[in-house]
Amino acid sequence: MVWDYVTYLINATVLSAALRMATPLIFASMGGIFSERSGVINIGLEGMMLIGAFMGMLVTFYTQNPWIGLIGAMLSGAIVGFVHALFSVRYKVDQVVSGTAINIFAVGFTVFMLRTVFGVAGTSPAVPRIPTVAVPGLSRIPVVGEIIGFQNPMVYIALILVVFVHIFLFRTVWGLRLRAVGEHPKAADTVGINVFLTRYLAVTTSGALAGLGGAYLAIAHLSRFGDGMTAGRGFIALAAMIFGKWTPFGALGAAILFGFADAVQMRLQEVGIPRHFVLMLPYVLTMVALAGFIGRATPPKAIGKPYEKE
Repeated sequence: MVWDYVTYLINATVLSAALRMATPLIFASMGGIFSERSGVINIGLEGMMLIGAFMGMLVTFYTQNPWIGLIGAMLSGAIVGFVHALFSVRYKVDQVVSGTAINIFAVGFTVFMLRTVFGVAGTSPAVPRIPTVAVPGLSRIPVVGEIIGFQNPMVYIALILVVFVHIFLFRTVWGLRLRAVGEHPKAADTVGINVFLTRYLAVTTSGALAGLGGAYLAIAHLSRFGDGMTAGRGFIALAAMIFGKWTPFGALGAAILFGFADAVQMRLQEVGIPRHFVLMLPYVLTMVALAGFIGRATPPKAIGKPYEKE
């Protein structure tokens, strides 16, 4: 009996769904790593994802091309990221307050634009979506093929991105400079690294990647935008980044764990467990993970501290 429940909850179908659910978290958590490794807290990931989701849908609606929609989502996310960097780096506003303001603005902006552009509240019209593809050869492998062989292209892009971010951070001079700025900006400035420019670029990149995560929800996972469709995923991505100790592969593992919880809650609804109860599962897991590991994770030393050039 117990084994039947285990196989029902943990199988290729659920694991495949977990990977899909983890994809927006992967994009946003990679963005969070760029920002926070440079020393800037990015609580605004949620708002950047939401704006990216809306703009990805809007550009796709007018161009009828979801790939161009992705570019629109990245650009909009990058603009919001730049605004966060401007307030955090130049004007030295409290970074948590700046990020929170972005989250609040994103909710109001997307609701207003949805009603202004489409004259509707709640959900946009349907738009073309990025179709799922089968990877030749891989999709035919038993079990493995069921999990990863037939996915949306953005799932594969997210996995490749993790490898790229790891190489960038730990195998390149630019990554070393980024980490130096987040750990000891004064020392980095002393050896000629432009602390302000580095943080501007890192936070702007963070916004672009968060925008991609939001676009995945609107034009890859679904084919429309809905009010508040990110549903706290930006905060879960932030938790995945912390849980993963500000490392790409650590954040990937945490994102997949949270994605698995999301996939399991959908499975549990099929067996009659109250919907509102199981919907809490991903968020409960997030709180448990943070409560258990945030004390053991060491953030960059200069995080949240505006740099004053002498």
